[in-house]
Amino acid sequence: MESQNVNQIQPSETKTVEKDVFASLAENISDQERDVSREPPMKKEDVEHRLLTNSVTEKKDCNGMDKPHGGSSVTEKSPELAFQDAFMSSGESTLSGTLKDIYGRTVANVFGQEKKAVVESLKGIESEEHRLTEQMEHSKMDTNHEICRNDLITFTSSAQTCDLTAVNPTMNDSEAQKSRHWMNKEFLVEESGKNEREVACFIKAPATALENLRCKIVNDTSSLVVDDSEELVSNVISIECSDFEKAIPFPINIAIPFTSCFSGNYREIMVKVMDVNFQSNYLTPMSFKGYHQGNHKETFAEVKIYQLGVFSVLSCLKKETFTVPKVGLSKKLSVDSRISFCYHPETFSSPAPIQLKIRPIEPSLVSTLKARHDMYHSVVSTSALVYIQHPSAQPFNNSVTITLPCPPNPEKKRQGDETEHARAISATVKRVAMAYHPRAVSASVRKNGENLSDTLKLLGHRNKEEGWKVFDDVTIQNAHNGLVSFELNEHLESFVVIRLSFLLENTYLLLFAQALEEALCSTMANVILYRKRENPYNIVVLLSASKELTCKLQNLHEEGYFGPPEPTQQFPLREGEQIHFRFRGNIFASENGKDFGKAYRLIFHSQRKPRLELQIKEVDEFGNHSSPHYKGTAVFYKITREMITKNWEQPLPYGEYQHQSPLCKLALTLPKHEKLINRPRSTKRISSDSLEALWDNLLYWLAEELAEDNTSLLALRLPVRRSVLQLVRLKCPDNLTHQIYELLCCWKKTLPRSADKQQLLSHYLRKSGRSDLSEELHFKWQNKVLT
Repeated sequence: MESQNVNQIQPSETKTVEKDVFASLAENISDQERDVSREPPMKKEDVEHRLLTNSVTEKKDCNGMDKPHGGSSVTEKSPELAFQDAFMSSGESTLSGTLKDIYGRTVANVFGQEKKAVVESLKGIESEEHRLTEQMEHSKMDTNHEICRNDLITFTSSAQTCDLTAVNPTMNDSEAQKSRHWMNKEFLVEESGKNEREVACFIKAPATALENLRCKIVNDTSSLVVDDSEELVSNVISIECSDFEKAIPFPINIAIPFTSCFSGNYREIMVKVMDVNFQSNYLTPMSFKGYHQGNHKETFAEVKIYQLGVFSVLSCLKKETFTVPKVGLSKKLSVDSRISFCYHPETFSSPAPIQLKIRPIEPSLVSTLKARHDMYHSVVSTSALVYIQHPSAQPFNNSVTITLPCPPNPEKKRQGDETEHARAISATVKRVAMAYHPRAVSASVRKNGENLSDTLKLLGHRNKEEGWKVFDDVTIQNAHNGLVSFELNEHLESFVVIRLSFLLENTYLLLFAQALEEALCSTMANVILYRKRENPYNIVVLLSASKELTCKLQNLHEEGYFGPPEPTQQFPLREGEQIHFRFRGNIFASENGKDFGKAYRLIFHSQRKPRLELQIKEVDEFGNHSSPHYKGTAVFYKITREMITKNWEQPLPYGEYQHQSPLCKLALTLPKHEKLINRPRSTKRISSDSLEALWDNLLYWLAEELAEDNTSLLALRLPVRRSVLQLVRLKCPDNLTHQIYELLCCWKKTLPRSADKQQLLSHYLRKSGRSDLSEELHFKWQNKVLT
């Protein structure tokens, strides 16, 4: 009957019921306020219980179904619910203010909304009468405290997730919708010096925050974001907020594209964030997502960030962290199970956190150092370089047993195999010889094999200020399968075990350790400067690791770039070091075709592609008058990371490296333009000599005949300078006929007018082994045959 009566109620009664609801709300709150002022302070549970008995019915939807408040919109909240949200947001107690203050603020905020929002929140007279009925029923359930506590927990959780606009009337509906809705936005930016746009990152954040974020690529500052043992594998991007008055609701998600080569089990991908003060923090990616960008697939490193700054994706040495309890610990590393640390009981007086990084050392690197310096010839092999951090406040109470792989001497193994083979032959010979000469075999081959013993040395440093030190008091023992073990009694920041074929002075050992550490942090590289075959005024300059030089040259050939000049000699470069270069002589360059004469920069990253495409031209078109081409030189300077000023705006002003000697130089030439001189018609020279036309035809015919047999320029035996041969090859690199023709024309121009050109040319043809062409040339010249 109640439901039927509700359905029969007319809409005209809406305003009356609405007034009654607000009146009853005001009376209830006034009564509560008087009770609070009259009664002693109540417990937290009692306050919650009393408040809940008046509001527990607000969790019901219009149809009587339970519905969490967090899922409703702004206009779906009743005044009672808005008041309760404000009360609960102030904490689960009345410490933030009296009920009167909370009620005054809440009612003012609620009545500040439009009348339409209040009407819509009621959702019809049917639901209002239903709520009032349920409120009367639930008011009789004060004794059921357990149900009230459960309802209070549900109400509190929903109040915490509800929209903040219920108590913030200054935010309109559209802003509330944007702040509640998270979006994933793609930031396309244009790198300085490039025309194409590329994806800098994806940012997932509220829509209002995304409108204020600004992203840009700052690869010019990449030297400032990398350290030793780190490799940059992405762009360096800067994320800023354009409106500093609006706070960003951290944390937000950011995904940065990167391209990394596989570097084994010792490395991992990390995201590095740096602020304006160059304070850095490393973030472990939550996931690695792959997206197809055009014809290739890019991988993104996604992290959750709590601050804005400069972001980059790095390939770092994998860090392994564990804690050593007082009872000790035996730990095998996950990066290499052959490496183990055994901490005996009571090594530390309290639990100690340990951090480890392992840097492998390639045998080829040791061989390279031995080839450069003869004093390191006794070095056989080394273990991996171990970086370790112990709590410096806790000294070792007991020694730590460390086991590392250190490859054995291959010569010893090979000689041991030869010894076994010689031992078998010796035993056979001895049995035969003993019948005739009892003392025939007096020496044993085994003795020679046993004399071949190795020496193991531990090198390390307690801190970087003290430098490397040789620990002669540490005894290193050989274990099975190329493993060595030793006892360590003090803190060392890093250490390495070196196997020697014979003893080496400690001075040379320290020099070897320094050279080894420097070689680990650097890469041998070359500078390549090639020009376009179709247009020698377009050049490309790039840095390449020496091990990838052949592949890089092949790729440049496929793009149409060729030498000369040839690549420079290899030199060491650390990650983030820069190569600055400028042009001298009668050639200068421009990046945009307008600004010539500037200095240019390449930043080395082993997993990136440092490259510049430039346009070159002559400084003075009348210069180098005695040469058939313009001449210039590209001078390269090396800039270390220590020379770079820590400044995000300008890492290094150009020109500060002029005092140091150049790293290398590359000679460069440009062919001269053929100048067209427009003379007046009265003074224009017209050649009436038909012999010039005859010679031009004969030389071209001769060039075609010689080109069919692939005759080289040097085989013609013409008395021309070497520079003429180089100029001819540069002028016509792909056409042998044109090369021979140009060479014959250059030779003809050097002869005096009175010289018998036909007789001289026939003579050189005969010397070249082409008597047939000599006779045919004589015939054509005598009969004035034009071909």
